[in-house]
Amino acid sequence: MLEVGHGTRRQLKRIAIKLGMLGVLREGRDLLRAAAARSRNAPYRRSGAPDGLPLPPTRWILAVAGEPDVAWFLESGRQAAASIRTTLERSGVDVHQLRRILDFGCGCGRVIRQWKDFAAEVHGTDVNPRLVDWCRRHLEFARFEENGLSPPLPYAAGTFDLVYALSVFTHLPEELQLAWMAELGRALETGGHLILTTHGRRYLADLTPEERGRFESGEIVAKSDLPGTNACGAYHPERYVRETLAAGFAVVDFEPEGARGNPYQDLYLFRKV
Repeated sequence: MLEVGHGTRRQLKRIAIKLGMLGVLREGRDLLRAAAARSRNAPYRRSGAPDGLPLPPTRWILAVAGEPDVAWFLESGRQAAASIRTTLERSGVDVHQLRRILDFGCGCGRVIRQWKDFAAEVHGTDVNPRLVDWCRRHLEFARFEENGLSPPLPYAAGTFDLVYALSVFTHLPEELQLAWMAELGRALETGGHLILTTHGRRYLADLTPEERGRFESGEIVAKSDLPGTNACGAYHPERYVRETLAAGFAVVDFEPEGARGNPYQDLYLFRKV
């Protein structure tokens, strides 16, 4: 069997993107994975989710959770929400006192469904209009809007006291990340909190030697093919986050590999100053 080196694989990937083939290849792979999970998901499809809320199609579960299994979709959302709660509480923030929450990059409701019994006003936005439409029709306790790949958001300044973006900045080039940090800061009230997850040191094996060198020097590494999709990967040294990405915020907490529900991603808590 022919062995293909890392550099050659990267070249082939770029060529496939240019030819429009990569999306087709991924879609075919995902269809096969979704079909293989059908029997595992059958009990949930028959009796419903334990939280009583509808379940999205398997292909969307795979897109937002990385796996086609309903069980992991529900459990990863539960873990992510618990991680948000504990991170805030560790810094003295009572989640039950929050007034308005924004899930930026809500997908098909993996995490936002965990807030259905919260007193806070819950909002979600996503760049995919089909996922937003599904959420609007099936998760009626929250309010949903479509966002563009770049700002703005359709909210007044200072609307939210909590915004979280889980595995969103991991798929944006640097210029969009900086633009969205400014926009999320605008949408937050002064003293409000922002939670982000990033690819940190755990993901160094995904980088070339040259990219690892840049990462170690404190430089963000962003592979900007197809921004906003899994084809775009961004890797954040802690130094870059603190010195550049966090402009306009205080870094309140940092937990390496602390993003439960988004395994091995780093978790940051910021406060708008």
